[in-house]
Amino acid sequence: MQKKIFVLDTNVLIHNPRALFAFQDNRVVIPIVVIEEIDQFKKGVDEKSRNARQIGRYLDDLRKNGKLQDGVETDQGGVIQVTVNREVTDAASKLIFMDRNDNLIIGTALYFQQKYPGSQVILVSKDVNVRIKADTMGIKAENFENDTVNFDEFYIGWTHEELDEALLQKLQANSYITNPFSGLYPNEFVRITSAGHKENTQSLRYNAAHNKLYKLQHYTGQNVFGITARNFEQEMALDLLLDDDIQLVSLSGKAGTGKTLLAMAAGLTKVVDEERYKRLVISRPISPLGKDLGYLPGSKADKFNPWMQPIYDNMDILLSAHEEKGGQNEKTKKKVSMEDYIDYGFLELEPLTYIRGRSLPDQFIVIDEAQNLSPHEMKTIITRAGKGTKIVLTGDPYQIDIPYLDAVSNGLSVAVEKLKAEPIVGHITLDKGERSPLADLAAKYF
Repeated sequence: MQKKIFVLDTNVLIHNPRALFAFQDNRVVIPIVVIEEIDQFKKGVDEKSRNARQIGRYLDDLRKNGKLQDGVETDQGGVIQVTVNREVTDAASKLIFMDRNDNLIIGTALYFQQKYPGSQVILVSKDVNVRIKADTMGIKAENFENDTVNFDEFYIGWTHEELDEALLQKLQANSYITNPFSGLYPNEFVRITSAGHKENTQSLRYNAAHNKLYKLQHYTGQNVFGITARNFEQEMALDLLLDDDIQLVSLSGKAGTGKTLLAMAAGLTKVVDEERYKRLVISRPISPLGKDLGYLPGSKADKFNPWMQPIYDNMDILLSAHEEKGGQNEKTKKKVSMEDYIDYGFLELEPLTYIRGRSLPDQFIVIDEAQNLSPHEMKTIITRAGKGTKIVLTGDPYQIDIPYLDAVSNGLSVAVEKLKAEPIVGHITLDKGERSPLADLAAKYF
């Protein structure tokens, strides 16, 4: 028997079917009640149902190599076992309610702990209440953290450094300097000051290919579809958004920092004004992602409207600002509406429910509320990008609406951490609220 025995809860496998193979050379135990729960999810069309079917395929392939009840060895040297032992019920009888599946899963962990006292038994669950109950029964319980990040060291996309006077003068003369700092990631920003002039701060962006720090080249204070940056964080965000060489931009931060507005403004500029991309595609998860839109009357667009209201609000702000700056239809001199952009083919509002299987070349794609995506769903979306496409992810890792996702395991946080060293990827965490003083207070204190 292996030194460690991991008993998996249903939510772990539904969250990530590959969790079966994430425990290396240890024994993975799946209680039969977990298989029964998974069976209830397999007939749908959402992500949960697809994962349930994938688990079945994995187990069916393992079954060809031996009896699952006895345990089947994996390529990593571990063992995967589906337990149906009657003794589990006896172990679970120590719990108060025998008719609850969670307690039967805990009972399975108790059984293996009694049967193999020389092995460490660990119950793995994404349900905090299951972990609490397991702990009260003397079972070690852990969250599934294969796809998590250390949020205390979360990459924010910029750092502050001090520059000596000689390098500062060289920067003013050439608009760039050879990078004197260590540990910078591609496209990371550096806010520099000098020892003698701490009040004078400017932003530089790191070019890893040349190992140089450059002044902002793509955003230099210009009007971007009617708006301009209100702080240095927004300046850095727009510099990434307007750079066509950066194919994936992620913007995280609390409510009111301007994440969605900046992404949409840059997208409309690139699509409408510069004609760099064919279309601006804006989408956001429906909670939960992939669930049927329901029985609301009307077309797909009518059903999707309630979920897209924040996008409409931002679009109204941008169109009004653009009109004030002289943006209008050149032929009719008429104010252009959002519906006009949709009719012209410049703008598409698409539920993430229908994005699977699509290939999207030459598009500027904005995925709002990306913190409500799992890492697997994030992979599905990013792999939709065709040639010439740019994807922008926006979200607040502290505002999670999906069960079993949190600030360290959601798709946005994982994507930022895993892709931060890539030269075609950029990230900025925005902290300064600009929506209103009241909104900033609410984001700060609640």
